[in-house]
This record gives sequence, C-alpha cells and structure tokens, in this order.
Amino acid sequence: MTPAIPPNAQADAPLLQVQDLVREYTLPREHLFQPPGKVHALNGVSFSVASGRSLGIVGESGSGKSTLARLVMALDTPTSGTVELLGRNLHHLPTEQLRQARRDFQMVFQDPYGSLDPRQTVERIVTEPLQAQGETSRAAQREQAGQVLAQVGLRANDLGKYPHEFSGGQRQRIAIARALITRPRLIVADEPVSALDVSVQAQVLNLMQDLQQEFRITYMLISHDLAVVNHLCDEVVVLYQGRIVERGSPAELFRNAQHPYTQSLVGAVPQVQPGRARARRAAAAAAAEKNA
Repeated sequence: MTPAIPPNAQADAPLLQVQDLVREYTLPREHLFQPPGKVHALNGVSFSVASGRSLGIVGESGSGKSTLARLVMALDTPTSGTVELLGRNLHHLPTEQLRQARRDFQMVFQDPYGSLDPRQTVERIVTEPLQAQGETSRAAQREQAGQVLAQVGLRANDLGKYPHEFSGGQRQRIAIARALITRPRLIVADEPVSALDVSVQAQVLNLMQDLQQEFRITYMLISHDLAVVNHLCDEVVVLYQGRIVERGSPAELFRNAQHPYTQSLVGAVPQVQPGRARARRAAAAAAAEKNA
C-alpha cells in the first residue's frame, strides 16, 4: 500500500521541496598522514516546484546537476538538507515505504541506448516499475503497458520487440512510457534529448509537453541547453559549482541574464537573425556581380 500523504501536505503546498541540500564526496588520500580531501558537488541548494509545473536545472558538466537528480530520486544520500515530495522526507522514509513511494516519482535517463536493457522485451522494460510495486498481475501489467505505449505514440504490438528494433527517438518514448506507467506526480528527466538528433528532439519535447497537459505531470528537467529548457519549463535554476547562481523564467534569463555564467549559457544558444543573413547574402551577390 502506498504510504499516506501527511495531513499537513496542503493542496497548495509545493509538490517538491528541496531545502539546503549539500552533498560532499571524500577524495582518495594523497598522503598517508594527511586527511582526505573533499569535493562539494552541491552546496546549499534550495528550490520548490508546484504541481503541474516544470523546473529546468541548467549547468555545464560538473555543476552538480546529475548529483541533484540522484538526490531527488533518493538514489543517493545527502550530506545534509532535505528532499520532500508531497510532504514526505524521502531520505527519512523506511525502505519499504520508500519503495512504495517511488510510484509518485520516476526518472527518464539521458541515453536511450544505454538505459534500456537490450536483453529485455519492451513489455518487461515498461512494466518494471509495476513489478517493483508488486501490486498487479502480469495480465494487468501488460494491459497497462499497452496503454502507455499508445499514449507515447507507439503500438501495443510493440510489447514483444527488443530495443534494437527501434530508433533513438522511439527508444526514448519507451523510456518515457516506463516512467509514466505508475502515473507519477513527478518525473525527473536527466538530459532526455541530448543523445538524439535535433530533428527528433522537438518531437520528444512536444510529447513530454502533451503528457504534462493530459496527466498534470510535474517535470524537473536537467539540461545544459537553455533552448531545450525554454521549450518545456516554467522556471529555470542555473547551477554553477554546486550553487544556484540565478533563477527565473526562461524569457527573463534570455532577455536579461545577470550572472556572467548565465550570460555565457545564453550566448551559446543559436540565434536566428534573418536580417543579418539577408545582408550577408546581398553583400555576397554584389561582390559576385562586381567580379563577373
């Protein structure tokens, strides 16, 4: 049975609340008689996400994004700080209660080629979260798997196939179906489109947006790409060296980024400037005509 939501978790309270999150890792000793060094992957990170909204976590490699995702998913333990989902401190739940609570939060990983077991059928992959809950029969699990495959744009008769029979975009749809099958309140998506071709990225992001509107899913989207976050998220948090250095709506950050690191991220986003392109073409044509 899923643990009851505490009575103090009011309807207008944030779905996800992260408070003063710190994660330190101990480094190997360099000398026998010296204490080991430490690296601060996260250093006092706090934010909240309302139900049905999307929060983007943006930063370069090493900024703490993936560490944050692991802590929110309760796959790692914080050095200090709390992660609360629906009013429950995930890192204080007993093992069995945490296992049952996982139906409320699922994850979509970065690499659709590496995150799906090539030896398992799509049915086994998609129903894995239900198998972990152990509350439904195999027949009921298969029926639910067929339903979620249809919801992500695949067919129920794909259940008997293997991952290698699908394209990268289709594999990521399978990964989304696996995350969706327990009807979670929160989905943590760690670079969900970075391994896909640009032409496929928009399809997957549009799918995630449609599913959010249909099922009122809350997303925490991890990315290094502000353009991807701009497509899906209501608010953006910029991580730099384990700290939040700026936050706001994507439009605010694109228009008026304050921190130099955020400015560098915005500067890396390709900008379409048709006027400048036309001027370059006109200049090239004039030069060609002059040389003719």
